[in-house]
Amino acid sequence: MSKKNKPDTKGFVYSTDPNFRFEEEEQASQATLAPAQQLLKVRLDTKNRGGKAVTLVQGFVGTDEDLEELGKKIKNYCGTGGAVKDWEVIIQGDQRDKVMQWMQKNGYVKAKKL
Repeated sequence: MSKKNKPDTKGFVYSTDPNFRFEEEEQASQATLAPAQQLLKVRLDTKNRGGKAVTLVQGFVGTDEDLEELGKKIKNYCGTGGAVKDWEVIIQGDQRDKVMQWMQKNGYVKAKKL
């Protein structure tokens, strides 16, 4: 496939029109809310993970960089691995209590444990 006609998220792969260009989806750059205004949800999940438990932090409003930084700080505090995917922070293991402690200590007062 030529570099000028890369597939997009809508499933388009090929066009016979030589002047066709995929329209880039413009993502509105959201300003990161203050920690006291964030409505974060902390929950345990085992679906599609081979029975292994992970802690998910969902509901972050802000930029990708700030979400990555939040995930890095939480992983460091918990002393475990994890990732940031699809606007969720994924922490290995059942770390809900530690995550809630970290959030209360750092001003995320509206965080809820589900």
